[in-house]
Order: sequence, then C-alpha cells, then structure tokens
Amino acid sequence: MTARERLNAEAAKRILITDGAFGTEIQNWKLDEAAYAGDLGLPHDQKGNNDILAITKPEVPETITREYLDAGSDIVSTNTFSANLISQADYGAEHLVREINLQSAKIARRLADEYAAKDGRPRFVAGAIGPTNKTLSLSPDVNDPGYREIDFDYLKGVYRDQIDALLEGGVDFILIETVFDTLNAKAGIMAALDAADDLGRDVPIMLSMTLTDLSGRNLSGHTVEAFWHAVRHARPVTIGLNCSFGAEQLRPHVKTLSGIADTLIMIYPNAGLPNELGEYDEMPATTAGLVGEWAAARQVNVLGGCCGSTPAHIKAMADAVRGLEPRVPARPEVRTKLAGLEPFTMAA
Repeated sequence: MTARERLNAEAAKRILITDGAFGTEIQNWKLDEAAYAGDLGLPHDQKGNNDILAITKPEVPETITREYLDAGSDIVSTNTFSANLISQADYGAEHLVREINLQSAKIARRLADEYAAKDGRPRFVAGAIGPTNKTLSLSPDVNDPGYREIDFDYLKGVYRDQIDALLEGGVDFILIETVFDTLNAKAGIMAALDAADDLGRDVPIMLSMTLTDLSGRNLSGHTVEAFWHAVRHARPVTIGLNCSFGAEQLRPHVKTLSGIADTLIMIYPNAGLPNELGEYDEMPATTAGLVGEWAAARQVNVLGGCCGSTPAHIKAMADAVRGLEPRVPARPEVRTKLAGLEPFTMAA
C-alpha cells in the first residue's frame, strides 16, 4: 500500500491524531544562542532559528517528537516550518537548507518507525513546509501595488529544494501549512507535483489554510470554500485549517469545509487565543472538549494542535475522540467549481 492508501485505511477506522506545536515547546528548553549555533560558525545570531536544531541540537526536536508520539500521535511533522532558502537567509544559513530538512525528516522517520514497531499501529511523517515571509499575491509596498519581492517560479524552486530533501529523508506526505496566501500554496503544490513526476511515484500533499479574520478568509482574501475550489485539483490527502484562532472560533469554518471536501479533514487549532503577553492559557481539557464536538459531529478525520499546544493537549484530544466514528468524506455534485476570492459554481 502507498502512504496515501495506508492513511485513508487508518482514517476509515478511527479519528487520527497529529502532533502539536514545536515552537512553543522549543521555547521551554530556554536555549541560549550558542546552543542554536553549535559549531557551524555562522555569521548571524541563530537564536530563534528552531529548524537548525536538527543539526546543532537534535535531541531537542527528537525529544519533542517522542513526547507527541507518547501522547498518542498517529502523524508527526518535521520541525522544518522555516527550513527554506527565504527564511534561512535571515540567519545566513541558506547553504544548510538541504541538510536541515534531511536531518529533520530522518529524526521523525526513525521515531515513527520505532513506535510503529512497538505496537503495530502505523505512524506517519508529514514534511512541514511553511509559507515563508514573502507573499505572491500582495505588494509589500503600499505605494506600488504591482510590486512583488519574488515571483511564482522562484518560490516554486524554493519549495522544491525543501521538498526534495524531505522526501530523501523519508517523509510520507508534504504538508503545506499555515497558508495565508493561496498563490504561495499553489507554488508549493506545483513543486510537490513536479517532484512526484521526477520520482515516478505519488507524493501525497496535505494542505492547511490559516484564517486571518473571523469572517473566514486568509490574507489573500479567499474564503474557506474558495480555497478548496482553488486547490482541489492537487488531490490533497488532507485539507484543513491550522493556527488562525482557537477551536471555538474555527467551529463554523470546520463545518463548512467538512461539508464540501471529498478528502480527509485535518484541523489543528491554537490552544485558544493568546493573552496580553502572547502566551496560551487554554487548558488541555478545554481544547479537547471543543475539538471533541467536531469529532462527535463527524466533521473531522485528523485532529492536533498548533501554537501553544503541548503533548498534554494532544493526549487529551486522543482520549476525547477514542471510539468515536470518523468522518466520511463528502461526495460533492459533479459541477464545475471555480474560485476568485469567493467560490463560483457554474450552472449545469
């Protein structure tokens, strides 16, 4: 069976659990700059470069991944959200992009296989790809609306470098997450599809949109439904929402997406909304209770956490949904569905 087939087979039996946040968990280690930098001799301060820890302090992402697996995760992601040429340029570490992704993937793959061997339950690895700090849809210069810092082909190449290394390291899926710009996501999709063509095999894509306001749009202005229409051609193995807000604010948007997508739904919200200090106070039982409502309504297939979530949050979710029936993917009518910022369904 392919990774896509194995995931679908497991998701038909039960609600699956992915992992939680890496960034806030890494902060708990209170590492100094020397710990981030190691002996690489990089010219810039590395503090906060979480992705580079796969090279300089691999016990950190390894420990966090192990804690999520202990909590019940069926899917673990690589600690590679910013492991791309654009983001690593801020740290003068562009030349390490391949090695960061390769080592992060190997850590996650080794642990996933270790836990699967213990109990026979499949574990999966998602190669995480963040949106970068550039946008293809919007100008960073208010005086020049037509200006773009990068173009589509450049960003596709940036994503391709990352995807190739993640696949070499053994990931099952490419997770294009925290999508604030749908065009950025399309560059990632094209990079993954090109990689699949070159390898001569299926490279399943996971897509996860992030909302920037309570009306349910991302930064490039797309509604949840319009986003689905814009990316459905990629045949993602999961579609979903992450980050954005807490679970309570995501409720109506989860319901919308669940009703239209003919693939698995994966939702991993923040642990509530941040407080005045930017910290997350929502307790694991609260988050688990909220996402449990979606599970009970058969609106989701995979649940996990984003900013502020911990292994305790993941364990509480796993406990809350154990034994519940999984969602059955929607069977949408056969119609031409297009998208601008709003969804458009062509008349029969």
